[in-house]
Order: sequence, then structure tokens, then C-alpha cells
Amino acid sequence: MNHVERHAATLSDRAAIRFDGSTTTWTELRNRVRALARALSSRGIGFGDRVAIITGNRPEFIETVLAANLLGALAVPVNFRLTGPETAYLLADSGAKIAIGDELGTPILVAALKDLPESPRLVTITHPTNGFELYSDLIDETNTAAAAPLPDVPEDSPALIMYTSGTTGRPKGAVLTHLNLQAQGVTVTRAFQYMDEDEVNLIASPLFHIGAIGSVVPTLFVGGTLVLHPTRAFIADAILDLLENEGVTSVFLVPTQWQALCAEPGIATRNLERLRVLGWGAAPASDTLLRRMADTFPDAMNVALFGQTEMSPVTCVLHGKDAIRKLGSVGRPIAAVTARVVNPNMEDVEPGEVGEIVYRGPGLMLGYWNKPDATADAFHGGWFHSGDLVRVDEDGFVYVVDRAKDMIISGGENIYCSEVENVLAAHPDIVEVTLIGHPHPVWGETPVAFVVPRGPAAALDITSVREWASASLAKYKLPTQLEVIDALPRNASGKILKNTLRKQGQHS
Repeated sequence: MNHVERHAATLSDRAAIRFDGSTTTWTELRNRVRALARALSSRGIGFGDRVAIITGNRPEFIETVLAANLLGALAVPVNFRLTGPETAYLLADSGAKIAIGDELGTPILVAALKDLPESPRLVTITHPTNGFELYSDLIDETNTAAAAPLPDVPEDSPALIMYTSGTTGRPKGAVLTHLNLQAQGVTVTRAFQYMDEDEVNLIASPLFHIGAIGSVVPTLFVGGTLVLHPTRAFIADAILDLLENEGVTSVFLVPTQWQALCAEPGIATRNLERLRVLGWGAAPASDTLLRRMADTFPDAMNVALFGQTEMSPVTCVLHGKDAIRKLGSVGRPIAAVTARVVNPNMEDVEPGEVGEIVYRGPGLMLGYWNKPDATADAFHGGWFHSGDLVRVDEDGFVYVVDRAKDMIISGGENIYCSEVENVLAAHPDIVEVTLIGHPHPVWGETPVAFVVPRGPAAALDITSVREWASASLAKYKLPTQLEVIDALPRNASGKILKNTLRKQGQHS
């Protein structure tokens, strides 16, 4: 928040946020954040409390994070694509005292209430609903109130709980501090090489993702302008309109979005001369796509950003010409991160050998919220274990070989197999189930379920299974293909041989 205060003093009338035709200046942002912080304080929110946010991309999301942090409270972004039960778990686990939604999040909050033993205080931005206060009332009620003193918040105190699913099937909340986010701001500023107050950063990824937060923080850091895309749907032509009309200088997109953008008819006629940085990550990009991005935007720098939520998130960066010269690499570890590639005995492997990449650094989370055992496992040996299996070449460039954690990436969304498997295993006609990722031309990967039916007469089809699971799983997590088999292949220790199923899926 000190950056907002500083920019309000020096860049007062310049745009901090632009959204849907409206502009919030730095002075307006500071005043609204202060007002919201006092309103939250009057409702019992203080140091260490949790404030849940379930909205699309909009200025109020950023205001809420900043206001919560101004009080020493933790902001808890929630994916608006989750179901009621999934949302209820996050609200209960975080212990959120207040939850703020919009037209996307408010109905989900209503659905979550029946699964909560105790409801948090509820606020809606754009969707008036019984039992919800109006966000505008919170802002307005303190506009003329005397300025209440705000607490001093230590930089090493928690600022965010970012939920990321794990192999147990239940989401884990990575606790990130103010210093973690400061480190992220410095990291991305250096990665983009020339960020300043003239930066215009398009945020097209959902703000509940760490990748979007990782783009917002450095822009706030330098006093640039955030252009928020609503994110209800990705429409390439609409993104091009924003890039052109807003004079965007940098944007981060997942590879499937870059693919759609580069294929958009008429892109060559657009005036995109201000676009300097093409950021990408969250999923692998093909060699063909990287070359096409370079051809489509010859004057812009291609920057791959690799990392994970627990690291705030960036750990490796791949710059410009290296994106082509080192195709397939995610770059070198950034200066602020100490990284090793180790075997199971925590011994460093030789260049070219595969091992797990482990980290230390100022961006590293405090731990997982309410999960001391998971935290201890992640930090064993004094290093954070990423779960990513990589190799490093003689020049220090990192290449991801596989994910030790069982995960599918579809359209930039992480799908954790065990979570989906746990839901499908409760289906009355399914005895056993496992999930794998199958290559998809648009989304990168798509989830495929292999199931053993309960008896030969069981009638299982993808439509009925998706419908059955939709009450418990977000739409993007639902399998798109169902393979009914007699038995799951296993090795001598009983572990399911997913590679065998992947090969089978390639020929089906």
C-alpha cells in the first residue's frame, strides 16, 4: 500500500486502473482503499483476519486486496469457476470473516452457504442479494468519516492466501507475505527490463491466479497503469482491441491464448507499436507457437515466466532471443532465487541429468495455511521441493521434463488428478478410476478418465458422468473423455501405471 500512497502523491491524476471504459486515478485508488479499509475495520476486520474475494477482474478486487493488507488482514482470492461445495471448503479452511462477490461470485457464495457451519459477513459489488451488504455502501459510509488511525503492518507478515491444489486432492493455501510480493515486484520489473510509470499492463488472466497477481504487483510497484480485461471469456478480437486502444506495453497470456491471438485475422493491420513485452507461462508452449509469436510481434520481447504459487511465483525467466535459441527451456533461475537440481538423497545431479528442482529465496511462502504436515514435507531438507522434475544444460538453462506432482494443465488451469479421482470414485457405478492428461490442440491438455465399472451391465458414458460430477467440480476439471476398462494396470507395488494408459490413449 505504501506504493499507492507514494504514487498518489507524485502521479495523482494519472491512471492507476482502467476497466470497461472507466479510469481510476492514483488519488482515487488511495482514497477508495482507505475508505474500504475503515469500513472493514468497523466490521471487525483486523490484523490476521481473512477477507475472501470471489469476483471477475475488476478494480474492486484490487481495492479489496489493498484494503485488507492495509489492516494487516489476509486477502483470499477464490476462483469464481468453483462450485458451491468447493467454495465452501476454501471459506471454511481459511476462516474468512467476510466474503466479497460480484455478479460471478455472489451466486456461488449463496450456493456455498448451505455447506458452511457459520456464514462469513457477505458483501456484493454488482448483484444485490438478500443478506449481502453493498460494496458501494462500504465505500460511501466512510467518505466523510474522520480518518481513523491505521495499524503499522510488518513487512514479514502474511498478505495473501493463494489456494493451490495438491496431491491429497484438497486445495492448500500458500501463505505469501508482503516481502514475498515485494520480491515478486522487483523480479518482474527486472525481467521486463524497462518498466516505469509509462507501463500499461493488460491483465487478461483471472486475478485469482498467482500469474495475474504477479503481473499486478510490479505495475503497482512502478506506478504504471493496469488495464483489466473482464475474463468472462477469452475473445482474441476483444484482446486486440484493448492492446491497440489502450496502448498496452506488456501482457501475460497462457500459450493457448497466444495461439488464438496470433491466428486472429487482421492482426497485421493493428497498431500495436507500443507493445514491448509478450509474457507467457502457466503451460508449455510449442516451438511452432514461439516462432509464430516472434514473427507476429517482431519488435516485442518474448519473455517466458516459470514458477509456482509457493514462490510468489516466478523462479525462472527466459528472455527474448533465448526463447528461440533455447527452445523448450523455461529459462535460468532469477538472481533472487537459489535453485538446485537434486536426486532423492538431496544430492546435486550433473548437468543434463534429471532431478527435482528445489528452491530458496525471498519469494518463498511462509507455508501452507492450516497444514503443518504438508508444510514440513514441502520444506524437508531445508529447501522448498517444487515437485518439478527438470534437467539443466551446460549454460544453466532449465528444461522441465515432467511434473512429479500429478497435475494436468488445461488452458492455463491446473487440474489435480487426485481431486477429480476422489469425486469420481464416489460414483455408484464406478469401482476404480484414474485420470490422465491427453494432448489437446487448443487447451494443451484435457482430462481423460479411465474407469473400472461396477459390474458388466453398468451404463457409463461421458455425458452422465460429467453431469453427476458437476455438482462437486468446476467445469474445467470435468473429464472430456471416458474410457471404460476391465482393470487399471499396476506395477508390482500396486501403483497405477499411468504411462501405460497414456500410450493406450494415444492409439484410441
